[in-house]
Amino acid sequence: MDLLRSEPMQLVQLIIPIEAAHRSISYLGDLGLFQFKDLNENKSPFQQTYASQVKRCGEMTRTLRLFKEQMMKAGISPPTRSTKDSGLDLEKLEVKLKELEAELLEINANNEKLQHTYNELVEYKLVLEKVGEFFSSAQNNAVARQRELEVQPIVETSIDSPLLMEQDATCPIKHIKLGFISGLVSREKSIPFERILFRATRGNVFLKQAIVDHHVQDPLSGDKVHKNVFVIFYSGERVKSKIIKICDAFGANRYPFSDELGKQFQMMTEVSGRIAELKTTIDAGLLHRSTLLQKIGYQFESWNLLLKKEKSIYRILNMLNINVTKKCLLAEGWCPISAARQIQKVLLQATMECNSQVGTIFQVLQTKELPPTYFYTNNFTCSFQEIVDAYGIAKYQEANPGVYTIITFPFLFAVMFGDWGHGICLLLVTLYFIINEKKISSQKLGDILEMVFGGRYIIMMMALFSIYTGLIYNEFFSIPFELFGPTAYGCRDPSCRDSTTIGLIKVRDTYPFGVDPKWHGTRSELPFLNSLKMKMSILLGVSQMNLGIILSYYNAKYFGNNINIWHQFVPQMIFLNSLFGYLSLLIIVKWCTGSQADLYHVMIYMFLSPTDDLGENQLFVGQKFFQVTLLLLALIAVPWMLLPKPFLLKKQHEERHKGQSYSLLYSGEDPLESESHSIHLDHKEFEFSEIFVHQLIHTIEFVLGAVSNTASYLRLWALSLAHSELSSVFYDKVLLLAWGYNNTIVLIVGIIVFICATVGVLLVMESLSAFLHALRLHWVEFQNKFYEGDGYKFSPFSFTSLTDEDGI
Repeated sequence: MDLLRSEPMQLVQLIIPIEAAHRSISYLGDLGLFQFKDLNENKSPFQQTYASQVKRCGEMTRTLRLFKEQMMKAGISPPTRSTKDSGLDLEKLEVKLKELEAELLEINANNEKLQHTYNELVEYKLVLEKVGEFFSSAQNNAVARQRELEVQPIVETSIDSPLLMEQDATCPIKHIKLGFISGLVSREKSIPFERILFRATRGNVFLKQAIVDHHVQDPLSGDKVHKNVFVIFYSGERVKSKIIKICDAFGANRYPFSDELGKQFQMMTEVSGRIAELKTTIDAGLLHRSTLLQKIGYQFESWNLLLKKEKSIYRILNMLNINVTKKCLLAEGWCPISAARQIQKVLLQATMECNSQVGTIFQVLQTKELPPTYFYTNNFTCSFQEIVDAYGIAKYQEANPGVYTIITFPFLFAVMFGDWGHGICLLLVTLYFIINEKKISSQKLGDILEMVFGGRYIIMMMALFSIYTGLIYNEFFSIPFELFGPTAYGCRDPSCRDSTTIGLIKVRDTYPFGVDPKWHGTRSELPFLNSLKMKMSILLGVSQMNLGIILSYYNAKYFGNNINIWHQFVPQMIFLNSLFGYLSLLIIVKWCTGSQADLYHVMIYMFLSPTDDLGENQLFVGQKFFQVTLLLLALIAVPWMLLPKPFLLKKQHEERHKGQSYSLLYSGEDPLESESHSIHLDHKEFEFSEIFVHQLIHTIEFVLGAVSNTASYLRLWALSLAHSELSSVFYDKVLLLAWGYNNTIVLIVGIIVFICATVGVLLVMESLSAFLHALRLHWVEFQNKFYEGDGYKFSPFSFTSLTDEDGI
């Protein structure tokens, strides 16, 4: 029952010598049981004492981020379990990181230059190959054409030919030397490139392109793209300047080319040799870079963890007040009373290791400030506590509904999800997570899987209770079994001719546990189960609401609030049980006696005609007088809740502050007591109208909520019925229907559809629906009876709670 109330807390002041401050905070971070208060809230980050150290940690974090990016690019992942670098402090780490960063940046710069040159040479080689092929083929075509002209005989032609021949003889041919530019352009830009060239030069160029089959790495961007080799023939310097500008605009890389065959061969040989040399040099550089990154990777996690710790330590040190003259730091914070001895022990150890002449002073402060709420949880109870904390953090020392949620939450879920076949499926899934929790917790999971894994113990409890309620409902994928003995009902004769008309008779003792299997499949199954589950839902709801009201009594008794006991707890118990407690009693009496009384009629006419005779609806002697008495008590309870409390609170306030015009004299020996008294005098004025309106709202809410909350528990009946009917439909209309075709393929398809429907609808959607409804019943119907939930969580300084945001 350690979870019933939060751990007792105390406000502590620590006076730490400056030389031992860093180690003391570090040891407190390892312990994780001290929550520091920020004593420098008004200071900007630049005015803080240890701002320079925080800045250094940020710079080293940036360096580690650079290393991580480089390792990801190189495909190197740092090991999860890193080797610890013993004796490495922040100063040494800073020097080491600077050296490694400088070396890595130098290697990267050299590799980029070499890679740029290598990519240019590769492109140059492609230009030499493709343009050389073009020149060679053009030259071969020209030679062949010349030979054809020499071989052809001179024949007489038309009347126009002699004039042309005479013109050729009289005017000698002018040989014009054409210039050319060669290079590569992106294939996507080749068509616009050709079009712009044609328009800019008015068609006075000749462009020849050759497609490169494979990707080419661009020297400027480093991206692999498809490119075309081009050669442009032109005449004139003005055209040449236009072509160069167009090439630059389209990002086309230009390379020189000689039309002499000897120079082409010489250039090809030189380029191939340089490419081979650069390839060897680049491989050696990449190997050196990979070796350096692997060396960094071995220590990366330990460096990252060290930086996280140092950054968090200096962040805490910036929250403390510094006394330069006395050379000490003043810290304030909350800690559990049970952890005081552990904290003093680690503080003493820190001062001894730092050879401090003065030890750390541990002093408990008296305060009226509300302490934080701290519950010690383990892997099992943590997830249940998170359900409660999602609604609101418990006020300090308030009764914690998480204790009861461990049982009531999975049980109410199981009431709606009751099927022991489905429960076994859920249990197998959650057992896999629990058995392999160490392995799975170290892996990165998706959002949905992470939620399921975090709630593995909740799902386990839900599965176990679902098996239990499924045995009570006698449903295994909607199929009943005679697990606890034979059915109590049988036919009137061996032929069972009248079993569907007259019905069955009881031939044995009552089925020992749960619903008799004979009810399933009969005409009266649905009315019987509806009546059973509806009444069971009301009983469970009234029981849980009573538990909530009883917990409000224990809260009031623990905090010494007698007004809440007599003017809140007592009338609430009377009102709820006068109406719905009485209804629960009638249900139990009807079950025990087998009466045919109409409970709807009894409850309605209890208000409309309380003095009328009950007739055949009477369940026990004196019921009429008992009903009138309960009705009067319920009517009395409403003004009892509303009127006395505001007036008693006003009287209590006046008595508490009656003597405030007089001040007490203090000798000065106890300044803390004087301070606490002065704080006590600064009280707020009592607003009676505000208190009365608040009590009126609370009373109306409880009276109406008693009705609506009881009706809300009928969702247990509705969802249980829906789950049972869906399971029955999938079994009858899918599995049995496929079985009746006597066809293997249809049977296999039917089984697959049945499995998919069961998993997708019943095990996933229905379980999520039941989970949310159980959550609502706890948050609204149960916790609003006693749980204020206006506290704040105990957040100690702990290295185990450091996240990735604190590091890289």
